Amino acid sequence: MSLSQTLNRLPFQSGAILRAVSRPVQILLAIAIGLVAAALFAQMEGERGVPPIASGGDFEVRGVKVDVVAKDADSARYAGWRMAQRQAWRMLWTRTHGGGGAPALSDSQIEAMVSGIEIEYEQSGATRYVATLGILFDRARTGQLLGVSGNVMRSPPLLVIPVLWDGGSAVSYERTNEWQKAWARYRTGDSAIDYVRVAGSVADPILLNAGQTGRRGRLWWRVLLDQYGAADVVIPIARLDRAYPGGPVTGTFTARYGPDNSLIGSVTLRASNASGIAQMLDEGARRIDELYIRALNDGRLRPDPSLIIEEPVDPDALAIENAADAVVETVDLPTVSSGGTSFAIQFDTPDVGSIGAGESAVRAIPGVRSASTSSLALGGTSVMQVSFDGTVDMLRNGLQARGYNVAVSGTTLRITRRQAPQPTPPSQQ
Repeated sequence: MSLSQTLNRLPFQSGAILRAVSRPVQILLAIAIGLVAAALFAQMEGERGVPPIASGGDFEVRGVKVDVVAKDADSARYAGWRMAQRQAWRMLWTRTHGGGGAPALSDSQIEAMVSGIEIEYEQSGATRYVATLGILFDRARTGQLLGVSGNVMRSPPLLVIPVLWDGGSAVSYERTNEWQKAWARYRTGDSAIDYVRVAGSVADPILLNAGQTGRRGRLWWRVLLDQYGAADVVIPIARLDRAYPGGPVTGTFTARYGPDNSLIGSVTLRASNASGIAQMLDEGARRIDELYIRALNDGRLRPDPSLIIEEPVDPDALAIENAADAVVETVDLPTVSSGGTSFAIQFDTPDVGSIGAGESAVRAIPGVRSASTSSLALGGTSVMQVSFDGTVDMLRNGLQARGYNVAVSGTTLRITRRQAPQPTPPSQQ
């Protein structure tokens, strides 16, 4: 900012003041005002956040390592990317089917399913290419070939306020930090949680700070969630403890939710030194997402009813509605049966085949009208909605007769396969 611009910005009295002092004092005063203005500009217009990446519903395979030698650098890089795509396809098939050989596809067929390649690390030489890549597969083109279908339950939109404890102080969106960056680059498209992530710019540092997570008042939370289009809030917390400067770093990751800061679960990870903190935080975000998905499936992660803003009732409209009801003749109608009681059954789905096997076993129970998976979680616990003509005890007996261990909580049943008894060694008979 020039001296003339600085003087023009001063109040009208400043001209008289500057004329009353000597020339050197005018120059020093102008420099001081310029420095203050520059500091304020930097505070308001500097880096205030990290925009989250766009996360679609693609399948993601991370950590694919390649080491390729070719005639030149470009050929080695191209060959390395093709090799990574083939490896990622086999890894994706193993992850969704629990083993077995993946269907043999040509490079062009695999490339048609790939929607993007993320470079996690690469080093290129004259004839050699070494890299760690992440491969994204388009869900629409890959899902049918994988045999993954069905409705996946999604949570209501949940606002994310990541809190980082480092060096005895907590920070969220007040300033850019590594924990915020980890959640900004985390791909949430394949998660059952509908995260509402913000960039941490404009008013976000003022509204979504670490202190906000400790407030219990519902009024301000209602206004805040309505501002960001969310139904509730999740608070992933990372606490970093350093053994000594430059030494190992222990990260404790805690999943909390709601204005009451309710606990979901926690996990502890460790990095060998400060250079591995970013990778540890990425893994911590993935582990916390798994905790939230598990809580959603077992019913612990539900929006707080006290955060719902109800529309006020119009007394005039209510009076008109009551008057209309008063002149309507009441007619007794026959009761129509709903066709069975609805139950929710949680069952393990380590691979795609376990989904159909679980549904078939439940449909075979006498009295079951329908059984379909409403929440699919491959490698975890899925939820099946069952319509059954009978009581919960009758359904439990039917499941136990088919080799399941059954735990009942209201209209929700948790089933696991009963372990077959191990044969006694001949020496112990």
